[in-house]
Amino acid sequence: MYSIGELRPGMAILIDGQPNLILAAQHSKQARAGGVVRTKIKNLLSGAITNPTFQGNDKLEPADVANSRAQFLYQDGEGFHFLDSNTYEQFTFDEETIDDQKYFLIEGMDIDTLTFNETPIGIKLPPKVTLTITETEPGVKGDTASGGTKPAKTETGFTVQVPLFITVGQQIRINTETGEYVERA
Repeated sequence: MYSIGELRPGMAILIDGQPNLILAAQHSKQARAGGVVRTKIKNLLSGAITNPTFQGNDKLEPADVANSRAQFLYQDGEGFHFLDSNTYEQFTFDEETIDDQKYFLIEGMDIDTLTFNETPIGIKLPPKVTLTITETEPGVKGDTASGGTKPAKTETGFTVQVPLFITVGQQIRINTETGEYVERA
């Protein structure tokens, strides 16, 4: 059991029997009142994000959420297909579960999966991925590395702002949390 003082972003807790991931936790204490923690949590089964507040003596049960390795195989009309690296079993997530993470998935890519009671419930992308530029306006003579930015479309359909010197066919690294350009690969 966790006390409210132990709550930190990234922890998995059970609320009403469902696993939730803490995205943010702000601890505060007022004069004579007990401690309070305002949180932002994501239900790992439904994807719903809520902002519950926990009071002084509240105890929270840790969720049995584990990470395992898997390989992204392909996407089709049924969803996104993965292969568990340990059991070699295939499993599929629908587009709603993957959401905007689909823009960072490349066939053959190794990722972490979140499992609850040994059932895959979501994926965890690496902090950075390397994607190839498929569409962008050509650079103009005089463009510099410290100049402006322009939109560029990647092989997965994701549009990102890149420096003016980036051209079609180049590989770039993108931060998967913010969706921003990091560097050339």
